[in-house]
Amino acid sequence: MKHWLSAFRLRTLPLAVSSILVGSAMAAHVQKQSSYDLFSPAVLALALLTAVLLQILSNLANDLGDHQHGTDNKDRVGPQRAVQSGAIPVAAMKRAMTACGTLAFLSGCALITVALGFSAITLVFLILGLLAIGAAVKYTFGKNPYGYAGLGDVSVFLFFGIVGVCGTFYLHTRFFEWPLLLPAAGSGFLSAGVLNVNNMRDIMNDAASGKRTLVVRMGSTNAKVYHVALVLGGVLCLTSFILLANESAWHWIFLLTLPAFFIHLKRVLSNTEPRLLDPQLKTLALTTFLTAILFSLGLILA
Repeated sequence: MKHWLSAFRLRTLPLAVSSILVGSAMAAHVQKQSSYDLFSPAVLALALLTAVLLQILSNLANDLGDHQHGTDNKDRVGPQRAVQSGAIPVAAMKRAMTACGTLAFLSGCALITVALGFSAITLVFLILGLLAIGAAVKYTFGKNPYGYAGLGDVSVFLFFGIVGVCGTFYLHTRFFEWPLLLPAAGSGFLSAGVLNVNNMRDIMNDAASGKRTLVVRMGSTNAKVYHVALVLGGVLCLTSFILLANESAWHWIFLLTLPAFFIHLKRVLSNTEPRLLDPQLKTLALTTFLTAILFSLGLILA
Protein backbone atom coordinates (compact mmCIF):
# COMPACT_ATOMS: atom_id res chain seq x y z
CA MET A 1 0.00 0.00 0.00
CA LYS A 2 2.84 2.39 0.76
CA HIS A 3 3.99 2.21 -2.86
CA TRP A 4 0.55 3.28 -4.08
CA LEU A 5 0.41 6.12 -1.57
CA SER A 6 3.79 7.24 -2.84
CA ALA A 7 2.55 7.05 -6.44
CA PHE A 8 -0.51 9.13 -5.50
CA ARG A 9 1.92 11.90 -4.38
CA LEU A 10 -0.30 13.08 -1.55
CA ARG A 11 1.74 16.25 -1.06
CA THR A 12 0.44 17.55 -4.41
CA LEU A 13 -3.22 17.27 -3.42
CA PRO A 14 -3.50 20.52 -1.40
CA LEU A 15 -2.41 22.46 -4.47
CA ALA A 16 -5.04 20.66 -6.57
CA VAL A 17 -7.89 21.89 -4.37
CA SER A 18 -6.69 25.50 -3.98
CA SER A 19 -8.61 26.79 -7.00
CA ILE A 20 -11.76 24.99 -5.83
CA LEU A 21 -11.53 26.74 -2.45
CA VAL A 22 -11.04 30.16 -4.05
CA GLY A 23 -13.90 29.72 -6.54
CA SER A 24 -16.23 28.47 -3.79
CA ALA A 25 -15.26 31.30 -1.43
CA MET A 26 -16.01 33.79 -4.20
CA ALA A 27 -19.47 32.27 -4.55
CA ALA A 28 -20.06 32.48 -0.80
CA HIS A 29 -18.86 36.10 -0.84
CA VAL A 30 -21.26 37.06 -3.64
CA GLN A 31 -24.09 35.24 -1.87
CA LYS A 32 -23.72 37.55 1.13
CA GLN A 33 -24.25 40.52 -1.17
CA SER A 34 -27.41 39.15 -2.77
CA SER A 35 -30.75 37.68 -1.78
CA TYR A 36 -30.12 34.43 -3.65
CA ASP A 37 -28.88 31.10 -2.36
CA LEU A 38 -25.74 30.73 -4.50
CA PHE A 39 -23.21 28.68 -2.53
CA SER A 40 -23.77 24.91 -2.56
CA PRO A 41 -22.00 22.57 -0.10
CA ALA A 42 -22.72 19.66 -2.47
CA VAL A 43 -20.96 21.47 -5.34
CA LEU A 44 -17.98 22.20 -3.09
CA ALA A 45 -17.71 18.56 -1.96
CA LEU A 46 -18.02 17.11 -5.47
CA ALA A 47 -15.63 19.69 -6.94
CA LEU A 48 -13.02 18.85 -4.30
CA LEU A 49 -13.45 15.12 -4.93
CA THR A 50 -13.14 15.58 -8.70
CA ALA A 51 -10.05 17.78 -8.35
CA VAL A 52 -8.34 15.24 -6.08
CA LEU A 53 -9.13 12.36 -8.45
CA LEU A 54 -7.83 14.32 -11.44
CA GLN A 55 -4.62 15.16 -9.60
CA ILE A 56 -4.07 11.53 -8.60
CA LEU A 57 -4.75 10.47 -12.20
CA SER A 58 -2.17 13.00 -13.39
CA ASN A 59 0.37 11.74 -10.86
CA LEU A 60 -0.14 8.10 -11.87
CA ALA A 61 0.11 8.97 -15.57
CA ASN A 62 3.25 11.01 -14.90
CA ASP A 63 4.84 8.11 -13.03
CA LEU A 64 4.18 5.74 -15.92
CA GLY A 65 4.83 8.27 -18.69
CA ASP A 66 8.23 9.40 -17.43
CA HIS A 67 9.20 5.75 -17.02
CA GLN A 68 8.20 4.95 -20.59
CA HIS A 69 10.08 7.93 -21.98
CA GLY A 70 13.19 7.18 -19.93
CA THR A 71 13.06 10.37 -17.87
CA ASP A 72 12.79 8.46 -14.59
CA ASN A 73 16.25 6.91 -14.31
CA LYS A 74 19.17 6.64 -11.92
CA ASP A 75 20.03 10.32 -12.46
CA ARG A 76 16.59 11.61 -11.51
CA VAL A 77 16.34 14.03 -8.57
CA GLY A 78 13.57 13.72 -5.98
CA PRO A 79 11.53 10.80 -4.64
CA GLN A 80 11.92 7.44 -6.38
CA ARG A 81 9.01 6.66 -8.69
CA ALA A 82 6.91 3.52 -8.33
CA VAL A 83 7.07 2.10 -11.86
CA GLN A 84 10.71 2.98 -12.47
CA SER A 85 11.73 1.30 -9.19
CA GLY A 86 9.71 -1.83 -10.00
CA ALA A 87 7.45 -1.40 -6.94
CA ILE A 88 4.35 -1.22 -9.18
CA PRO A 89 4.18 -3.16 -12.49
CA VAL A 90 3.26 -1.27 -15.66
CA ALA A 91 0.04 -3.29 -16.11
CA ALA A 92 -1.09 -2.52 -12.56
CA MET A 93 -0.39 1.18 -13.07
CA LYS A 94 -2.46 1.20 -16.27
CA ARG A 95 -5.35 -0.45 -14.45
CA ALA A 96 -5.10 2.13 -11.66
CA MET A 97 -5.14 4.95 -14.22
CA THR A 98 -8.27 3.50 -15.84
CA ALA A 99 -10.01 3.17 -12.49
CA CYS A 100 -9.02 6.65 -11.36
CA GLY A 101 -10.01 8.19 -14.70
CA THR A 102 -13.40 6.47 -14.52
CA LEU A 103 -13.99 7.71 -10.98
CA ALA A 104 -12.97 11.25 -11.98
CA PHE A 105 -15.41 11.13 -14.90
CA LEU A 106 -18.28 9.86 -12.74
CA SER A 107 -17.53 12.42 -10.03
CA GLY A 108 -17.37 15.19 -12.61
CA CYS A 109 -20.69 14.09 -14.14
CA ALA A 110 -22.30 14.10 -10.71
CA LEU A 111 -20.84 17.57 -10.06
CA ILE A 112 -22.19 19.24 -13.19
CA THR A 113 -25.55 17.47 -12.90
CA VAL A 114 -26.04 18.60 -9.31
CA ALA A 115 -24.93 22.12 -10.18
CA LEU A 116 -26.57 22.65 -13.56
CA GLY A 117 -29.11 19.90 -14.14
CA PHE A 118 -29.49 19.02 -17.82
CA SER A 119 -28.98 21.98 -20.16
CA ALA A 120 -26.78 23.22 -23.00
CA ILE A 121 -24.21 24.58 -20.56
CA THR A 122 -24.01 21.10 -18.98
CA LEU A 123 -22.58 19.83 -22.25
CA VAL A 124 -19.95 22.60 -22.20
CA PHE A 125 -18.83 21.56 -18.73
CA LEU A 126 -18.84 17.91 -19.76
CA ILE A 127 -16.42 18.79 -22.57
CA LEU A 128 -14.27 20.76 -20.13
CA GLY A 129 -14.23 17.74 -17.83
CA LEU A 130 -13.11 15.44 -20.63
CA LEU A 131 -10.40 17.94 -21.57
CA ALA A 132 -9.26 17.99 -17.93
CA ILE A 133 -9.01 14.19 -17.89
CA GLY A 134 -7.11 14.26 -21.17
CA ALA A 135 -4.76 16.94 -19.86
CA ALA A 136 -4.12 14.93 -16.69
CA VAL A 137 -3.13 11.87 -18.73
CA LYS A 138 -1.32 13.42 -21.67
CA TYR A 139 1.11 15.58 -19.67
CA THR A 140 3.84 12.95 -19.91
CA PHE A 141 2.00 9.75 -20.91
CA GLY A 142 1.60 8.34 -24.40
CA LYS A 143 2.89 9.55 -27.74
CA ASN A 144 3.81 13.23 -28.07
CA PRO A 145 3.01 14.26 -24.47
CA TYR A 146 2.60 18.02 -24.23
CA GLY A 147 4.77 18.25 -21.10
CA TYR A 148 7.74 17.19 -23.21
CA ALA A 149 7.06 20.10 -25.60
CA GLY A 150 7.12 22.76 -22.89
CA LEU A 151 3.34 23.24 -22.65
CA GLY A 152 2.92 22.08 -19.06
CA ASP A 153 2.97 25.62 -17.69
CA VAL A 154 0.09 26.68 -19.94
CA SER A 155 -1.97 23.66 -18.91
CA VAL A 156 -1.38 24.27 -15.20
CA PHE A 157 -2.26 27.97 -15.53
CA LEU A 158 -5.52 27.13 -17.29
CA PHE A 159 -6.74 24.17 -15.23
CA PHE A 160 -5.38 25.16 -11.80
CA GLY A 161 -6.30 28.80 -12.36
CA ILE A 162 -8.80 30.00 -14.94
CA VAL A 163 -10.89 26.84 -15.30
CA GLY A 164 -10.55 25.81 -11.65
CA VAL A 165 -11.61 29.12 -10.10
CA CYS A 166 -14.03 30.43 -12.73
CA GLY A 167 -15.55 27.01 -13.39
CA THR A 168 -16.16 26.36 -9.70
CA PHE A 169 -17.69 29.80 -9.24
CA TYR A 170 -20.03 29.23 -12.19
CA LEU A 171 -21.10 25.82 -10.92
CA HIS A 172 -22.15 27.47 -7.67
CA THR A 173 -23.77 30.60 -9.08
CA ARG A 174 -24.58 29.89 -12.75
CA PHE A 175 -23.14 33.25 -13.80
CA PHE A 176 -19.71 34.82 -14.37
CA GLU A 177 -18.09 38.09 -13.27
CA TRP A 178 -15.03 39.51 -15.04
CA PRO A 179 -13.13 40.52 -11.84
CA LEU A 180 -13.03 36.81 -11.04
CA LEU A 181 -10.26 36.49 -13.63
CA LEU A 182 -7.86 38.21 -11.24
CA PRO A 183 -7.90 35.60 -8.43
CA ALA A 184 -8.16 32.90 -11.11
CA ALA A 185 -4.99 34.16 -12.79
CA GLY A 186 -3.36 34.51 -9.37
CA SER A 187 -4.03 30.85 -8.61
CA GLY A 188 -2.80 29.88 -12.06
CA PHE A 189 0.45 31.82 -11.80
CA LEU A 190 1.32 30.41 -8.37
CA SER A 191 0.49 26.85 -9.46
CA ALA A 192 2.65 27.29 -12.57
CA GLY A 193 5.39 28.48 -10.22
CA VAL A 194 5.28 25.13 -8.41
CA LEU A 195 5.73 23.32 -11.73
CA ASN A 196 8.57 25.69 -12.61
CA VAL A 197 10.46 24.81 -9.43
CA ASN A 198 10.01 21.14 -10.28
CA ASN A 199 11.39 21.75 -13.77
CA MET A 200 14.30 23.84 -12.50
CA ARG A 201 15.21 21.01 -10.15
CA ASP A 202 15.07 18.46 -12.98
CA ILE A 203 16.68 20.58 -15.72
CA MET A 204 19.75 18.40 -16.18
CA ASN A 205 17.93 15.08 -16.40
CA ASP A 206 15.06 16.52 -18.47
CA ALA A 207 17.49 17.96 -21.02
CA ALA A 208 19.37 14.66 -21.25
CA SER A 209 16.08 12.74 -21.67
CA GLY A 210 14.61 14.98 -24.37
CA LYS A 211 11.98 16.54 -22.12
CA ARG A 212 11.90 20.10 -23.47
CA THR A 213 10.24 21.95 -20.60
CA LEU A 214 10.22 25.75 -20.60
CA VAL A 215 13.13 25.66 -18.17
CA VAL A 216 15.17 23.49 -20.54
CA ARG A 217 14.27 25.80 -23.41
CA MET A 218 15.11 29.08 -21.65
CA GLY A 219 17.97 27.98 -19.41
CA SER A 220 18.42 28.27 -15.63
CA THR A 221 19.09 32.02 -15.50
CA ASN A 222 16.01 32.99 -17.47
CA ALA A 223 13.98 30.37 -15.61
CA LYS A 224 14.73 32.21 -12.35
CA VAL A 225 13.50 35.50 -13.82
CA TYR A 226 10.41 33.71 -15.11
CA HIS A 227 9.87 32.22 -11.65
CA VAL A 228 9.94 35.62 -9.98
CA ALA A 229 7.40 36.85 -12.53
CA LEU A 230 5.09 33.90 -11.79
CA VAL A 231 5.18 34.27 -8.01
CA LEU A 232 4.96 38.05 -7.90
CA GLY A 233 2.39 38.00 -10.70
CA GLY A 234 0.23 35.64 -8.65
CA VAL A 235 0.41 37.84 -5.55
CA LEU A 236 -0.21 40.97 -7.64
CA CYS A 237 -3.35 39.48 -9.21
CA LEU A 238 -4.79 38.62 -5.80
CA THR A 239 -3.88 42.06 -4.48
CA SER A 240 -5.45 43.79 -7.48
CA PHE A 241 -8.73 41.98 -6.89
CA ILE A 242 -8.79 43.05 -3.25
CA LEU A 243 -8.07 46.66 -4.25
CA LEU A 244 -11.07 46.54 -6.57
CA ALA A 245 -13.29 44.99 -3.90
CA ASN A 246 -12.09 47.38 -1.17
CA GLU A 247 -14.66 46.18 1.37
CA SER A 248 -12.95 44.93 4.51
CA ALA A 249 -9.58 44.61 6.23
CA TRP A 250 -10.22 40.85 6.37
CA HIS A 251 -9.53 40.71 2.64
CA TRP A 252 -5.86 41.37 3.29
CA ILE A 253 -5.07 38.45 5.59
CA PHE A 254 -3.67 36.45 2.66
CA LEU A 255 -0.67 38.81 2.73
CA LEU A 256 0.49 37.00 5.88
CA THR A 257 2.17 34.54 3.52
CA LEU A 258 4.09 37.29 1.69
CA PRO A 259 7.30 36.85 3.78
CA ALA A 260 7.29 33.12 2.94
CA PHE A 261 7.11 33.95 -0.78
CA PHE A 262 10.03 36.38 -0.52
CA ILE A 263 12.17 33.89 1.42
CA HIS A 264 11.35 31.27 -1.21
CA LEU A 265 12.33 33.61 -4.05
CA LYS A 266 15.58 34.53 -2.32
CA ARG A 267 16.56 30.87 -2.02
CA VAL A 268 15.62 30.12 -5.61
CA LEU A 269 17.56 33.11 -6.95
CA SER A 270 20.66 32.25 -4.92
CA ASN A 271 20.59 28.58 -5.89
CA THR A 272 23.51 27.24 -7.93
CA GLU A 273 22.77 23.52 -7.67
CA PRO A 274 19.40 22.45 -9.18
CA ARG A 275 19.20 19.32 -7.00
CA LEU A 276 19.01 21.51 -3.88
CA LEU A 277 15.76 23.09 -5.09
CA ASP A 278 13.74 20.01 -4.06
CA PRO A 279 12.68 21.44 -0.63
CA GLN A 280 11.48 24.62 -2.36
CA LEU A 281 8.97 22.59 -4.33
CA LYS A 282 7.14 21.65 -1.13
CA THR A 283 7.61 25.14 0.31
CA LEU A 284 5.96 26.91 -2.61
CA ALA A 285 3.15 24.33 -2.88
CA LEU A 286 2.24 24.68 0.81
CA THR A 287 2.60 28.48 0.75
CA THR A 288 0.30 28.63 -2.27
CA PHE A 289 -2.23 26.40 -0.50
CA LEU A 290 -2.09 28.52 2.66
CA THR A 291 -2.51 31.67 0.56
CA ALA A 292 -5.63 30.16 -1.06
CA ILE A 293 -7.03 29.31 2.38
CA LEU A 294 -6.39 32.78 3.79
CA PHE A 295 -7.67 34.51 0.66
CA SER A 296 -10.86 32.42 0.85
CA LEU A 297 -11.22 33.02 4.58
CA GLY A 298 -10.87 36.75 4.02
CA LEU A 299 -13.70 36.70 1.50
CA ILE A 300 -15.96 34.77 3.86
CA LEU A 301 -15.20 36.96 6.90
CA ALA A 302 -15.46 40.28 5.06
